Amino acid sequence: MTRKLALFLAAGPAAFALCAAQPPSGLAQAQPGIWEINGVPGSTVPVRQCLADLTLLVRFEHRAKNCSAKTVRDGGGSTVIDYSCGPAGFGHSEVNVLTPRSLRIATQGISDGLPFNYVLQAHRIADCPVAARH
Repeated sequence: MTRKLALFLAAGPAAFALCAAQPPSGLAQAQPGIWEINGVPGSTVPVRQCLADLTLLVRFEHRAKNCSAKTVRDGGGSTVIDYSCGPAGFGHSEVNVLTPRSLRIATQGISDGLPFNYVLQAHRIADCPVAARH
C-alpha cells in the first residue's frame, strides 16, 4: 500500500468528499500527519488525530458529516471557508497558518440545531503510522 493511500485510509471515509478537490493554498503549506488539537469543546486534554486531509480541520465541528465547502478567501497564510452539511448544519471557519506545523482555526456556525463558536490551536507532532502491509 502506498503512503498516500495509507494516510487516506487512516483519515476515514469522511475525508473522501474533500480529497478530490485541491486544498486551499493556505492549507497547502501544512502537511498531513498526526495533529494535536487544543480548544476542542468538552475536552480537557488535547485531541490527537491522524489527518490525511487537513481540510477536515476547517469543518472540525462537522468532521464526521458529509459536507460541501466553498473557499471564500485564500491567500497569504489565511483561508476562509464556508461549508454546509445539510440538516446537520453549517459553518464558517478561518484558518491561519502560523507555521507549516501550527494552525489557528476560528470556527462558528450551527451544529444539529445549536450554535457553536470556538477557536482551535492545531500542532503537527508526527507522521501518521504506516498501515501494516498484507
